[in-house]
Amino acid sequence: MMTALLGLEGYDVPTAESVAEGISLALSGNFDLVMLDWVFKDGTGIELCTMIRSTDTATPILFYSGMALSGDMDNAIRAGAQGFLVKPVDFDELLRSVSTFVSA
Repeated sequence: MMTALLGLEGYDVPTAESVAEGISLALSGNFDLVMLDWVFKDGTGIELCTMIRSTDTATPILFYSGMALSGDMDNAIRAGAQGFLVKPVDFDELLRSVSTFVSA
């Protein structure tokens, strides 16, 4: 749903369902922002964030997840993320967060 809504705002939002797809996508593209969930079918967003950071230290990473424990958020930031939004998030709040990193 958020992918479609962000698309309506002018953002191009490719998606990945696994860590393997995510790292492949991240390595093949030039992205203004990477949004990660916490859980993928073959690993975690932390693992993917760490993999991305091993080759790309510049692209902002924003977690958008239902994981709300303080330790989880801290781990995401330590892995290289610049922000963490806890689901559910109002679309306007998500849009404000995304727009701090990139323009449509």
